[in-house]
Amino acid sequence: MLAIWAILIFLIGYYIGPGFWAPLTKIPGPWYTRFTSLWIKYQEFTANRRESVHRLHQQYGPVVRLGPNEVSFTGIDAIKEIYASGGSGYDKTEFYTLFKQFKIKTMFSTLPKDEHSKRKRLFAERYAMTNVMKAKPLAAIHERAMTFVAQCAEAGKTSVDVYVLLHCYAVDCVTHFMFSPGGLKSLNLKKDFEIMQELTYHQSLQKSLLAYYLPGLEPYFPKILHPRSAPKANQYVLDMTDQVELDGHSLLEKLKRKESNLEPMQAAAECKDHMAAGIDTTGDGLCFLMWELSQPQNMEFQRRLQQELKDAPVEAPLDSLVYLDAVIKEALRCSPPIPMSLPRYVPPGGRVIDGYYIPVHAIVSCQPYTVHRSDDKVFPEPDRFYPDRWLEMKGAVERNRNFFAFAVGGRGCTGKNLALVEMKTLLKEVYSRFETTVAPDMTGSMKLDDQIISARPKGQTCKLVFSPI
Repeated sequence: MLAIWAILIFLIGYYIGPGFWAPLTKIPGPWYTRFTSLWIKYQEFTANRRESVHRLHQQYGPVVRLGPNEVSFTGIDAIKEIYASGGSGYDKTEFYTLFKQFKIKTMFSTLPKDEHSKRKRLFAERYAMTNVMKAKPLAAIHERAMTFVAQCAEAGKTSVDVYVLLHCYAVDCVTHFMFSPGGLKSLNLKKDFEIMQELTYHQSLQKSLLAYYLPGLEPYFPKILHPRSAPKANQYVLDMTDQVELDGHSLLEKLKRKESNLEPMQAAAECKDHMAAGIDTTGDGLCFLMWELSQPQNMEFQRRLQQELKDAPVEAPLDSLVYLDAVIKEALRCSPPIPMSLPRYVPPGGRVIDGYYIPVHAIVSCQPYTVHRSDDKVFPEPDRFYPDRWLEMKGAVERNRNFFAFAVGGRGCTGKNLALVEMKTLLKEVYSRFETTVAPDMTGSMKLDDQIISARPKGQTCKLVFSPI
């Protein structure tokens, strides 16, 4: 009996005792997060992490303990420290290894910041606005936008599932940018549409997380627990990588240069990665934006956008359309395309972040969804879609400092410029011709999904009606 009590006391001391004196115990958070990370893992597996972390910040403030070794922040000083200190911020956690392509490490899945910086330099010139705005890539984006417009016009007063068409538009644009003169035409061609479906209509993050948290058991998982493969998309990327004649502005042309020091499969892996990311940012971002503009309470904003487009010269530069820029920024603030946390490891020696000492190798993160709602002095009525806030001079500096949709620092979104040009081009062509309203047969509501890759839960659509103006 005495031995049993001794074992029990030892187990309690070993598993629970450290929670009372661990460095993170002084940080606000639920009591159980002192002792276990099971709570946050459960939220991840059930695709509820974003909402759960957001609620904790509402309850406990700008710094919240998520587990014995994990903390979430919302303050601008914490963002700068975690993601921008030393240029690229802290090293990524192994979570990012889930996003290897062809089992090859890409820029996105590279963990040490120095290695990441070297790889990112390969892409900097191609994703610079000067390259994105060249005649040939702009023409390809505009042609895809006009194909989208034509399909909406053809539908007449019948509802259009813009979730589908916008993700087609996104994958078409990014593949033309990467593989020009090649590129998908999923808005037109059934075989290309099937590639878009393969990349978009799935929810496989939970399955990837199982392998991440239980690597020793992965070989024994039944087939149903393995993430879905993408054979059509994979073969398409490999075929495109074999191209010899490439346009000078294309991403692949740069990656295939001898001085890039990339093997063909490394170039293919990078392209597959950018292909998936391009669908997320543009497809999801535009979908939530058009949904917001089509709400009855937001029609005034849609009409202001239409008026700006009507008054502007036909050849007006995209960056001269001030209200269009405000609409896009507000949509990305309200519904960031990747709303999840961006985890990083604290460097050796530990750091003081937002007044709290965080030890080495602790996991720290911020999530855009909560950052954009954490300070109602910066963003009054943060849950309201209100583009006009971006036109106000007062508080403009703080609003822009707290805008986190594309992350910040050296690991910020590489394709930001391409995504914004794609969004602006499509919206300009749509809202200079149509008024959009929520379709009568639209059921449910648009809701952010915690999947890292675009997900379309069963039955979820975004149906709009396009009425000529």
